[in-house]
Amino acid sequence: MIRHIVLTTFRPDVDESTIREIYDGLAALVDDLPGAGGFIGGRSDSPEAMERGYHHGFVIDFDGPDDLAVYADHPRHRELGARLVANAVGGADGILVVDLDV
Repeated sequence: MIRHIVLTTFRPDVDESTIREIYDGLAALVDDLPGAGGFIGGRSDSPEAMERGYHHGFVIDFDGPDDLAVYADHPRHRELGARLVANAVGGADGILVVDLDV
């Protein structure tokens, strides 16, 4: 299984409803894709306060690398990913992605 972890530093002018729209779109996409599931996303509520600006994030589990590739190439993912980049501090520089083989 591949655990896809995405952390984002959103621009200060981006409101929570915009972030929720993006995350809701990603959750709906994951629901439609075989081999993808477990979308969880939102704002950090860590008592450690070590976010270093990455106050929002989401996680998606994929059955394998081929399923992750289908998601990555999907037109809705590209659209929502572009919205994520457009709303992040410094564009793509405000996004951190880690894929773990679990």
